[in-house]
Amino acid sequence: MSQPTLRTWLASARCSSKAATASPSSSRIFARCQSTEELLKTPEDWARFKQKRQETKDIIEIFGQYGSTVNPDNTFRLRHGIHKPIAHATTSALLAAGAHFGHASTRMNPNFVPYAYGTRAGITIIDLDHTVPMLRRAANLTRQVARDGGIILFIGTRPDLRPVVYKASERLGKQGFHVGDRWLPGTLSNRRQFFGESEVDSHRTTPDLAIILNPLQNTIAIQECAQAHVPTIGIIDSNVDPRLVMYPIPANDENTRTAELVAGILSIAGGEGVALREKARIEKLKKKEKWTRQKRSKALYENDA
Repeated sequence: MSQPTLRTWLASARCSSKAATASPSSSRIFARCQSTEELLKTPEDWARFKQKRQETKDIIEIFGQYGSTVNPDNTFRLRHGIHKPIAHATTSALLAAGAHFGHASTRMNPNFVPYAYGTRAGITIIDLDHTVPMLRRAANLTRQVARDGGIILFIGTRPDLRPVVYKASERLGKQGFHVGDRWLPGTLSNRRQFFGESEVDSHRTTPDLAIILNPLQNTIAIQECAQAHVPTIGIIDSNVDPRLVMYPIPANDENTRTAELVAGILSIAGGEGVALREKARIEKLKKKEKWTRQKRSKALYENDA
């Protein structure tokens, strides 16, 4: 093979390798343009091309409703557990979050037996058929407390739970608070010295509901809530006595995704309660304004008469 022929062959091989390694989108565009140039030579080719394009469009419209509806807006991502939590408790969501995994069967608390489904490979499996109704009950309680204007406190003192409790309390606005660091003893039992006399007298320093994501590490907070008659909701694992809190939720308390799911459901329920309270307040103001206008018009009519 002569030198000019070899150079021509190498150049064509290099171009073909670049075309092969090109991105799929660019290849499709190139193929589409190439096929369009080949088709659109005569008016008959143009008519055939328009007919084929219309047929493709009709097929997409007919079968599009049976295809996948996944898009970047509804595709699940790990950050959605904090920023876009689900509003209702389901067994599938708890199962996907790993809420059914307990501790070793040898460490199971005797009072946790009613909430255990069984054991597998030495690990206690939590019965999610008990978890779902108890989580819904806790959500209803949170919604009602928020609707009545109560203060809801989220407690999660592990480093991975700090953004969870912060985001959960943020959904409740002024009625939501959180503790992401260590619970300081005396926060409730000795609040006058802790906050100060004037602060206690002028502001509400006792929550109306406490939601604890890791109860075993916050037994002091639970005791102070019990002394202050504050109801408590907590994630109870297989090694914890369910009687530790007033409203237990049997689930894996060491899994961050489970904590995000539970805190998200409860905070959304609390946000719904806040919205219902605001709606009731607006309706009450409207009724009051209407009554005032009617009274004023009646007084004017009597004066004119």
